[in-house]
Amino acid sequence: MAADLGELLVPFMPTIRVPKTGDRVFKSECAFSYDSPESEGGLYVCMNTFLGFGREHVERHYRKTGQSVYMHLKRHVKEKKTGATSGAFPKRRNGKVFLDLELNRDFNSEDYDFEDEAKLVIFPDHFEIALPNIEELPALVTIACDAVLNSPSAYKKQEPDSWEEDIQESRHSRSLRQQDNGVRIRPSGWKCQKCEMRENLWLNLTDGAVLCGKWFFDGAGGNGHALDHYKDTNFPLAVKLETITPDGADVYSFEEEEAVLDPNISEHLSHFGIDMLQMQQRTENGHDTDNNNSPPRSRPSEWEVIQESGSKLKSVYGSGYTGVKNLGNSCYLGCVMQVLFSIPEFQRMYVGNLQRIYDYSPLDPSQDFATQMAKLGYGLLSGQFSKPPMKSELIEQVMKEEYKVLDWHQQKGLSPKMFKALVSKGHPEFSSSRQQDAQEFLQHVITLVERNSGGSENPSDVFRFLTEERVQCCQTRRVRYNQRVDYLMQLPVPIEAATNREELLAYEAKRREAEENQRAPPEPARARVPFAACLQAFTEPDNVPDFWSSALQAKSAGVKTSRFSSFPEYLILQIKKFTFGVDWIPKKLDVSIDVPDFLDLNRFRATGLQAGEEELPNLSPPIVLPEDTRDNSMSSLDSPEIDEAAVMQLAEMGFPLEACRKAVYYTGNMGPEMAFNWIIAHMEEPDFAEPLSLPPSTIELLPSSASETDPFAAAAAATATPLDNSPPEESVAILTSMGFPRSHTIQALRATNNNLERALDWIFTHPEEEQQSDALSDMADTEPTNQAFSLPNSHSDPTLSPDPEADAAGPRVKDGPGRYELLAFISHMGASTMSGHYVCHIKKEGRWVIYNDHKVSLSERPPKDLGYIYFYRRLSSS
Repeated sequence: MAADLGELLVPFMPTIRVPKTGDRVFKSECAFSYDSPESEGGLYVCMNTFLGFGREHVERHYRKTGQSVYMHLKRHVKEKKTGATSGAFPKRRNGKVFLDLELNRDFNSEDYDFEDEAKLVIFPDHFEIALPNIEELPALVTIACDAVLNSPSAYKKQEPDSWEEDIQESRHSRSLRQQDNGVRIRPSGWKCQKCEMRENLWLNLTDGAVLCGKWFFDGAGGNGHALDHYKDTNFPLAVKLETITPDGADVYSFEEEEAVLDPNISEHLSHFGIDMLQMQQRTENGHDTDNNNSPPRSRPSEWEVIQESGSKLKSVYGSGYTGVKNLGNSCYLGCVMQVLFSIPEFQRMYVGNLQRIYDYSPLDPSQDFATQMAKLGYGLLSGQFSKPPMKSELIEQVMKEEYKVLDWHQQKGLSPKMFKALVSKGHPEFSSSRQQDAQEFLQHVITLVERNSGGSENPSDVFRFLTEERVQCCQTRRVRYNQRVDYLMQLPVPIEAATNREELLAYEAKRREAEENQRAPPEPARARVPFAACLQAFTEPDNVPDFWSSALQAKSAGVKTSRFSSFPEYLILQIKKFTFGVDWIPKKLDVSIDVPDFLDLNRFRATGLQAGEEELPNLSPPIVLPEDTRDNSMSSLDSPEIDEAAVMQLAEMGFPLEACRKAVYYTGNMGPEMAFNWIIAHMEEPDFAEPLSLPPSTIELLPSSASETDPFAAAAAATATPLDNSPPEESVAILTSMGFPRSHTIQALRATNNNLERALDWIFTHPEEEQQSDALSDMADTEPTNQAFSLPNSHSDPTLSPDPEADAAGPRVKDGPGRYELLAFISHMGASTMSGHYVCHIKKEGRWVIYNDHKVSLSERPPKDLGYIYFYRRLSSS
């Protein structure tokens, strides 16, 4: 039999690999679905690429790659028999649980046993070889199988700061000796014993000292007194006061220099008079969201209202009602993706094209944005992962009376580990385990959608609109109009317009008094601001700092107003609730706004230049040279600002010095790599090594498209007129020197308000524009004609770019009436974007549904007044 197995595997031996250092073994999640070893069909791991595939997708990988040998992993979950001993999870080395996988928390370990099974499967005949089979398999195959079985799953090889951080128990937790010094910790009003810091406070578990942490340790400020105390005393463990809840707390070990687990944390805290069962999550400023030691509250907390805690919410199942597991402060991701996939354009793009996306996916689909978007979208919309429990299961649940325990019959939701790893790759914030701003993540995803759409449909078009910016010189009354591309409307919150101003003043007085007397703070007063006041604040003129008037040729006072040049199909409205405190930590305004279900913004449509208005001259501010350089001004013209370090780096490669200077200049000082590409593209030109010389027009007073608000940006720009949106010639020269067509370069600059870096990104994300006819290229710098914009394109839509010139300018917008209906909103609980929790409410089939991580329920009282980001759908003109 051993010889037979060896002969059977001989043809496939060259394709079987042993995982090396750095190889990630995907043995917990399918690359195309959310199948896992616990799924009915198990998971197939390719023995060459180590990618995992569910039963429905392994054949596709075999056909595409020709890889025939897979390891099939199956974890059997069995309910313990009545009377079985309850306890902790089974040990992983008991012979039954040998896969190095996280045990599924969806199953109550006291009621279920786990048993793992592994075997080799050879395609296409599905020949199976049970494992382990050391004596009968070739040595290389045995080593490879053992390495795959014992390697950690792909997401355990993240950096220590990553979102999948594995926190270990401290070696001091069970032997910690606490001083019997009579210290008792108050429920609130804490401050550092060595300074006045009231945030990022840590309680030393040995002597009860309350001291501040390090600057930006755990996302907050401090003077490092907690660390200094450890150095003086060697007392190793401290707990962050704001994180104590009935479920645990954040514990740090100074001696081990990492976050740790303390299984005896409840006992250690009770030593100082802290009862964990009476604690709820505290906000970053030390105030309780819910604390039995605080004064009685006359109204529910923000956490209770937004999560509708007082209601018995009815769970819903099926298509579009699948939850998303919280991977640890990843609720912002789940909320954003739930809302995006409630929009038909995103559904059509990714779920409607699922098979095409999967069939044309690259060899490593875990790194393909379209594949992972389609996978997530299908998981949320298919209903495959949101099935109601059977009648027998419901009866069993009632018999056990485990309403508050997550049982396998309840909603489990999707675990978007692969998606999060991909979209957060290389991002310093989203790749961490810290809480993030949902609005920033939304913009990040929209950017990725834009970048990966290429020549295909771009679903984020539904959010894009044009904003008209009107700048007026207060002294001459002359004006200038510019347009910019936006994806969301940021609505200011004028606290001074609150209808309960007296209540707010009274609360502030009580809060200061309580702080001075070291008493518990009073119940916070929430400002009630009318939505109409927020809209009014949005339309009011803003002062323009350092405004330079081209009419006066001098600095003057200027004001700026904004209006809609077009209305998007879906309007994203962000309430600007967050601001920065004196310590630069983001704070949230506790405010209630009566956001309407229906919104009419037609009165805010831009009107352009009005009769009687006089435009500001298209002049840039003069460049003022320092006194000691005016005599050498002519030489300055020939020696523009250049990154000399990049020049020398290129010159050391053997290229002529002057050629290196030109390369760095014409690539906009964007680094030696970009300059190197310029050199390769231009080294055959006859003037390649000639000195860099620029026409005087790049320094003289020139018309400019740069904003009157930024004289330095205006001075750096060259010829541009806001009326026809012609980009600066210098910027055009820089991009064309990289090899891009002039017409495409002009379109990119127009689409990005002449921002060089954004224009370069626009070029890469709009390759289809390069295929436009030469006729359009020839007319790029002239007045557009109707013929120039009648060319077919992949985005043809009667609502796209109603203005013919808008099509030439680059940004495509879907204009229409400015009347909207509320579709969804995302709410934040907590005092800062760096802490708290997100949930979202979406209106589906005429009813509001709350998505709270993996739990999906019908909403009884959607808290529309406490939302953070609102999504409106345009009403039809009829």
